[in-house]
Amino acid sequence: MNLSDKVLIVEGKTDKRRLEEVLVEPARIICTYGTMGISKLDEIFEQLGDSEIYILSDADKEGRKIRQWFKRHLSESTHIYIDPKFGEVGRCPHDYLANLLLRHGFYVNTALIMKGKFYRETGHSNGRYIKEYTG
Repeated sequence: MNLSDKVLIVEGKTDKRRLEEVLVEPARIICTYGTMGISKLDEIFEQLGDSEIYILSDADKEGRKIRQWFKRHLSESTHIYIDPKFGEVGRCPHDYLANLLLRHGFYVNTALIMKGKFYRETGHSNGRYIKEYTG
């Protein structure tokens, strides 16, 4: 799989901006803008193609609704959950988000990977993920 074939679906511009600050690979990020419906779903489906899809919504009522839409209509997607204490993807600390995405196979800014509060040993220290992305 080409790394650019990964798609992250988030709720809004703040979430997208936060992910762009952490990611170093060319994953596409699609915003739902907090609403879902059949027309919005069709619009998103048109952009997906054969991509590997990741859902990263906020830990609130709207985020759960959006997640349910994708569980029902796009069951092959992977759901990434944030800690409810942050509430929104856009409010997650960079190091937390970097480690979360790293555990799901994304290339992230290695300066953000730090041992401590949000770090978990995942067995990826073999260099597959913790290295500079070369595109």
